[in-house]
Amino acid sequence: MSTVLFACMDADTLGGIQRVTHTVAQGLAGRGHEVHVLGLHRAETPFRYVERPGYHHHVLHRTPMGTRISRLGARRERRMVADLCRRLEPGFAVLTSPGVVTRLKRLLPGHLLPIGQYHGSYQHARGSWHLGSVRGHYGGLEKAVFVSDDDAWSFSENALLPNTWSIPNPLPAWPARTAELAAHRVLGVGRLEGVKRFDRLISAFALACRDTAGVADDWELHLIGEGEERERLRAHALACGIADRVVFRGAVPAAEMGREYLAGSVLGLSSEHEGLPLVVGEAASHGVPSVAFDVSGGVRSLVLSRRTGVLVPPADVDGFAAALTGLMSSERERRRLGAAARAHVEAFRLERVLDRWEALFDHVLR
Repeated sequence: MSTVLFACMDADTLGGIQRVTHTVAQGLAGRGHEVHVLGLHRAETPFRYVERPGYHHHVLHRTPMGTRISRLGARRERRMVADLCRRLEPGFAVLTSPGVVTRLKRLLPGHLLPIGQYHGSYQHARGSWHLGSVRGHYGGLEKAVFVSDDDAWSFSENALLPNTWSIPNPLPAWPARTAELAAHRVLGVGRLEGVKRFDRLISAFALACRDTAGVADDWELHLIGEGEERERLRAHALACGIADRVVFRGAVPAAEMGREYLAGSVLGLSSEHEGLPLVVGEAASHGVPSVAFDVSGGVRSLVLSRRTGVLVPPADVDGFAAALTGLMSSERERRRLGAAARAHVEAFRLERVLDRWEALFDHVLR
């Protein structure tokens, strides 16, 4: 068994990196590894991901992420990292983002082998500072881990990384029941923020309602999540003439999301960019097919177009509407795609993802 240290900029905020980190940490601890989760900063609003953690948890700074670190704070960070690492047996340090890599890679002792993670897509990295940071810092690590084979290949070819590897984000649970897919409900799940482009989902749903008039007149779009875009999205639904068919559900606790998927028949993913969107995998595990914009290798790894769901070119609202129309009009097609989607995401079950992490550790040590 190995020692594994997962380091995040902030380990306890409600977010995808944090959720995956705590899920994998708990899973590896359950397999007998000594696991530590380190947050460089405290969360302003901490979220508890695991009720009874089998791993150790540490926070370096009392200030939230984004706060400027003084020289004294930087010296304190170096001292605390050194003290923590000195107590750990030989193993691995998994650095979960470019910011963590640049902060910690020079502080790690030789007995902790550094592995860099990038949870986003190559497409997103290319449009931000992330690509330069990954290109400049990940090549010197033991491995650079990406969420899909497509993304690992893209970073290898375009960022000239010689050490790429792919491990998908795991599904935190596997449901025993699947959705009946008879309910006339499209789901949109995520923070109500600009990057999720729920305005496009609303527009596409409005067009699909028009095209299924007389066949699917009672369909609703349920948006599950909170965020600053809520009132703008409500106004957009009104402008599209479907205010009475778009239901803003607010935040739903993670433990209750299973009921939401069981009550849905289609998931719509309208984001501008995604790494590996777990909501698509969670919906698929409940037998619910997705319509998604083809924005990343992670999305493509979850949605095999016309086989487990429908992929649409990015920002193609008309194409998205046509895909929704097809599924809203045919329960038989929803069932075909939903069953195939559930079978496909078996590969994303936690135990299988943990196997891949252990295979990576073995590969690095050989």
